[in-house]
Amino acid sequence: MTKVTAQEIARFRSQLAEDSAVMEALDLIEDCEGDLEDAAMTLAIRAGQEPERANSEWLDALARKWRAVICEQGFRDDLLNGSVKGMMEQLKTMPSFPQILATPVLMYVLKQGVSSFCEPLDEVLE
Repeated sequence: MTKVTAQEIARFRSQLAEDSAVMEALDLIEDCEGDLEDAAMTLAIRAGQEPERANSEWLDALARKWRAVICEQGFRDDLLNGSVKGMMEQLKTMPSFPQILATPVLMYVLKQGVSSFCEPLDEVLE
């Protein structure tokens, strides 16, 4: 289980306050007591998806599916500095990315550690 703190949720709120979809996702994450996997599953079901894995495996697989985008150098630098606004805007331009899941995916990546999350991609590119 991956849990985020009230402070981490507050940081997302302050950076993305004008985004109603992010606020909705953050409200649900708070309702799930910070449990990202539970919140992501609920959001996925609301978005019409039918996750067929255990909660923790499903969120991890979704994040890995988008690793190439999330780990682009410009966005990675932002994430390493705790800024998610640029990455969130980029994900919104991608019609195949489930928008409502952007918040839990980015929170998950930050909890895993951006460098360690992107490391497998770095090894492929070397």
